[in-house]
Amino acid sequence: MFLKQSYNKSTGKTQLSLVQGYRQDGKVKHKVIENLGFLHDLQKQYDDPVAHFKQVAKEKPANENVLNTLELDLCTQLPDNTCSRRNLGYAVPKAVYSKLGLRDFFQSRQRSLNIGFNLNSIFSLLTFNRFLFPSSKMKAFGTRNRFFDRYDFSLDDLYRSLDYFAKYSDEIQSFLNERASAFVPRNNELGYYDVTNYYFGVPYEDDDDFDNDGNKVKKLSRKRGPSKEHRKDPIVQMGLLMDSHGIPMAFNTFSGNESEKKSLLPTIRRVKADYSLERIIVVADRGLNTSDNTAFLSGVNANDEKNRDGYVYGQSVLGADKAFKKWVLSQEDYQTTKEKDKDGQVVFFKHKSRIYAKKVTLNNPEGKRNLTMNIYQRQMVYYSGKYAKKQRHEREKAIAKAKDLIKNPTRYTKATSYGAAAYINNISFSKSTGEIVDGKDLSINGNKIAEEAKYDGYYSIVTSEKDLSDKEIRDIYKGLWEIGESFKIIKSEFKARPAFVHTPAHIEAHFLICFVTLLLMRMLGYMTEKKHSVKQIRDSLCNYSCSHIAQNYYLFDYRDDVLKTMEQTFGFDFSKKTMSQAEIKKILQYQK
Repeated sequence: MFLKQSYNKSTGKTQLSLVQGYRQDGKVKHKVIENLGFLHDLQKQYDDPVAHFKQVAKEKPANENVLNTLELDLCTQLPDNTCSRRNLGYAVPKAVYSKLGLRDFFQSRQRSLNIGFNLNSIFSLLTFNRFLFPSSKMKAFGTRNRFFDRYDFSLDDLYRSLDYFAKYSDEIQSFLNERASAFVPRNNELGYYDVTNYYFGVPYEDDDDFDNDGNKVKKLSRKRGPSKEHRKDPIVQMGLLMDSHGIPMAFNTFSGNESEKKSLLPTIRRVKADYSLERIIVVADRGLNTSDNTAFLSGVNANDEKNRDGYVYGQSVLGADKAFKKWVLSQEDYQTTKEKDKDGQVVFFKHKSRIYAKKVTLNNPEGKRNLTMNIYQRQMVYYSGKYAKKQRHEREKAIAKAKDLIKNPTRYTKATSYGAAAYINNISFSKSTGEIVDGKDLSINGNKIAEEAKYDGYYSIVTSEKDLSDKEIRDIYKGLWEIGESFKIIKSEFKARPAFVHTPAHIEAHFLICFVTLLLMRMLGYMTEKKHSVKQIRDSLCNYSCSHIAQNYYLFDYRDDVLKTMEQTFGFDFSKKTMSQAEIKKILQYQK
C-alpha cells in the first residue's frame, strides 16, 4: 500500500488517497483503498500530511492491507484458451523439499557451472509435477503455469538439465540421506533392499557400444529381461535401499538384461563409502539370497569374526535342498507362542530355528565356480495357517487355468499361460511366436501339486545375526513390505512407467526424480504419523487449487481432513476461501 497524490488541473487541487497495487494479466494496476481528501484541507489538520500518510501506509497492518470487498463484472467473458486455475497443494511437498535443503545443494553446484538456466528451478518443477500430476517432461513444462512459482526456462533447458541431474545423482542421494537423518531417528545399520523394473513402451532395445578393442562398453540400456509385469518391452531395472521407517536411502539403476542378484553388492559398497557406515544389515527377499551376496556380506560368520556386514533373507522352502526340507517338515523343536496381531486379534506363532553351517559354492580367482565354504547362519522357519490358505487358493486358481489350457491350448501363449504352465507335463512354446507347440500330450503334473502342498504355510528366513530371537527375525523381515509398497507408489501413483526418455543420463535423471519424489512422500508420511494414505494425500493436494477472481485475489473451493493435518504439521492456514497473492507467496516461502 502506498500514498498516491493526484493533481486535478481543472480545479487546481491535489487529492490524497491510499492505494493498493496489484498485477493482472502481467500488468500493474491500482485499487483505491481510501480517499483521504484534498491536500489543502488536510494541511489544516497536519503539519505535513504527505509525510504523515506515507508513514500510515507503511505501518498499516498486513491484515488491513487486504480488501474486504471485490468488485466483479458479472458480464466479463473468458478469452479463448484461458486457464486461470492454479494449484497450491504443492506448497506441502515444497515445504518438505525446503526442509531437505535441495535448493542449497543445487545453488552450491551451479556456482561452478557456466549455464543459463536454474537447476533447482527445473528439478523442483519436475519433482512437484511428479508428486501431484505425473506426466512426461514435455507436459510438465507445458503445464508449469498451474503452479504459482515462476519457472523461467525453455524446454531445451529442461532436457539439458537432465544430464546434470544424472551427474549429481550419487551426491544428491548422499546429501538427502544426511539431511533426512537430521529429521528422522534412523538405524542406519538396517537397510531394506529390493529390485523392480520399468518398461519404456518401445519395441526395440538400445544398441550396444564397443571400444576400440571390440569390448562391449558397460552402460545403462533398455534391454529385454525378466519383466515383473510379464511384458516383452525393453526394461531398465531399479534397486532401492530403504530404512526401517520406509524412507529411501539410495537407489541404483542397471540394464534390463542384467541379473538383479548382482545389483546388491555394488549398492552396498557405494552406500557404505558415501554414507560413512561401518556396518549394515541388508534385509531382502529370497530372490537376492545367493551364495555370492551372503558370503560378501557376512563371510564365514564364525563367532570370532567382528564388524562384518549382515543379512536377513527370505529362504525358499520348495527350492531348498532335501535336508532343509526334511528339517522344515519335522515337527520336532517347533514352539507355539500366543500373540496379538495389529487388529488386536489373538494369533498363534508356530516356529523353530537353529544355527547351521551352510555349504555354499563360489567363484575361484580364475572365475570357475568350484570354491566351497561353510557359512554360519541362523535358519528360522514358521508356519502360518493364513499363509497356507493363501497358497492353496493361488495354486487352485493356477490349476484351474492349467486345465483350461489343456482343453484349449490355442487360446494361450507363453505370456498368457503364466502361472499355469508349471503344473502341465510336456508343455513347450515356440521361440518365435510364443504359441504352445502342437503334438504334445499335455497333462496335469499331479506329483508337483502333491509336493508343493506338503509345504503350504511354511516360510523360512535366514540371517547372519545369530543372537536374534525368532520373533525379532520375523519382525525385521516384515518391514520388507514397505519397499514393495514404495515400488507400487512409484509405478501407480507417480506413474514412473512407461518412461519417455532414452539416453543413459536422462534415464538416470528420470529415476532420480522418482526417488526424490518418493522420499518427499515418505518423509511427509513420517511427519504426519501416517494419518493418511498416499492416495488420500495426493488427491487432497491435487484438489487444493484455486481460480483467479479479480486483482491479486484467488478463490479456493476445497477443504478436507488431509489439509487440516498439513496445517497442524507445517503451520499453514488453508481455511481461507479467498487469498491474496501476497498471502499465497507467504505460504510458498516456508522456511522452517
